[in-house]
Amino acid sequence: MRKRTLGFVALGASAALLLSACGGGSSETGGGSGSGTFDLGSTEVVNPSEVTGGTLKYAIAGDFDSTDPANTYYAFNWNFSRYYARTLLAFNPEPGDAATELIPDMAANLPEANDDFTEWTVEIQEGLKYEDGTEITAQDIKYGIARANFNGGVFSEGPQYFKAHLDQADHNVYEGSDPLAGFDSIETPDDYTLVFHLKDSFSEFPNVLTQPQTAPVPVDADRGELYQEHVVSSGPYKFDGDYEPGVRLNLERNEHWDASTDAVRPALPDRIEVEIGVNQDEIDERLVNGEIDVDLAGVGVGPAMNTRLVDDESVQGNLDNPFSGALRYVNIHTPIIEDVACRQAIMYAADRDSMWRAWGGATGGDLATNLLPPAIPGSDPESNLYPSTDNKGDIEAAEAKLEECGEADGFKTNIAVRVEREKDVQTAEALQESLARVGIEAEIKSFPSADFFGQYAGSQDYVRENNIGMSVSGWGPDWPTGYGFASKITHGDAIMETGNFNTSELDDPEVNGLWDDALKTEDPDERASIYAQIDTLVMENAAILPVVFDKTLIYRSDELTNAYYQPAYMMYDFMALGVDRG
Repeated sequence: MRKRTLGFVALGASAALLLSACGGGSSETGGGSGSGTFDLGSTEVVNPSEVTGGTLKYAIAGDFDSTDPANTYYAFNWNFSRYYARTLLAFNPEPGDAATELIPDMAANLPEANDDFTEWTVEIQEGLKYEDGTEITAQDIKYGIARANFNGGVFSEGPQYFKAHLDQADHNVYEGSDPLAGFDSIETPDDYTLVFHLKDSFSEFPNVLTQPQTAPVPVDADRGELYQEHVVSSGPYKFDGDYEPGVRLNLERNEHWDASTDAVRPALPDRIEVEIGVNQDEIDERLVNGEIDVDLAGVGVGPAMNTRLVDDESVQGNLDNPFSGALRYVNIHTPIIEDVACRQAIMYAADRDSMWRAWGGATGGDLATNLLPPAIPGSDPESNLYPSTDNKGDIEAAEAKLEECGEADGFKTNIAVRVEREKDVQTAEALQESLARVGIEAEIKSFPSADFFGQYAGSQDYVRENNIGMSVSGWGPDWPTGYGFASKITHGDAIMETGNFNTSELDDPEVNGLWDDALKTEDPDERASIYAQIDTLVMENAAILPVVFDKTLIYRSDELTNAYYQPAYMMYDFMALGVDRG
């Protein structure tokens, strides 16, 4: 997603593992781009070009959670925000096995650590500039990180890795005359050096430096929540006018961006336009007709267009069907369905086969029965604590668990879904039908995706006041380890009053302790063993009902250039894209 939630937030994956796992075949049927090869963009650059100019057109059914780099966790937004917000590090801009290697962005070199990985030093390039021509300094990056994580609750949508790991006492940049007074966990000995001081050993810390929260922010330009209306650009594009939530965001070239300092962004288009709030079916039709170039959400065409395209031989060369590295799942909210046996009844009663089909069947991904996707070390896709014949559900076992939790006749609850995500809705409908077989009445409640975690499924008060017992979600790794994938959705420390992505609110001492142990474990094989234990414990707690290890069916037009799948963002690498309408 993230995510990002996937909207997911969420992000990164081991390309060496993910891309070797990518299915989709290599059918030589059809025409279009890619010389008629289905799924070519999963592993290669399709329609390579250095042509500059033109307008690259995006559309999305929902909206940005925020255009402010401090306050976003959707994967598409992390990908898109790089147009105007540079980060300390970046993922390697190429397809294939090296796609998720870390490279410098604003940094001059990769970070250096002390012996126990509690101190990290980063040098940034000299001469980097904002859209107004003023120079970007280390202090601006420090402020950007501080405001994103220590803001007195002003921002609720972004990840809190810095807050969790910096050796920093409570702080609020919006109190007092000097916003950084006392904020000493990041030192800036000069204008081009940052030294991060962590509470504990964290060998995976450089991955955090790819995130939008490392974008620089001039103190004088910060308007708190209103900063999202017009973010000050450090990238090749700047806002053309203000961002209009629910309507549009337009970008134009930033003349103070220096291409020689930037190995990530070729910046081919002259202009980038985003239409917001467009119906998904309309987006799909306009993609196929060439009226827009990219579905910003990055999760592939909707069910209707999927059915239309998947067997159409004439368009196979325009389709990619990569494994995204994400898990689509249902959160079972532990404060609402408190008894673990009642939650286990849901796990047993779920007709996983019908939910898999609702997500799209074979082109939608592989049926999932565990937490960690196959590409994550420590995953065991054969693990299945709630087996049933043909994955149709074990009614007897579900009824026994309901008896055990004192709800022999079932109970009533609600399932939250994102209204613009048709597959989410269809997955909830399949679950609703299967739970009814054991007397669990689940009403589906639909909410806008932009506010889903901030105001609804991720708001503790709303969940409790409205009996939200489950929510359909998706999650991809922030980076390619168990910690990078699942800590923010299963560690008790990640639970927040609003903007909560540990939506099940799992707070299990054994799970928490294992996450903490993993951070101190240098050997990757030992860490993988810990992640496997966590996977099992989360399933035993019945906090997450896995549905699908996700694949997306993406349509790309012949006019879209330099298209390739970037597993770090679980979609095309937006920075590489251009248009050639000649």
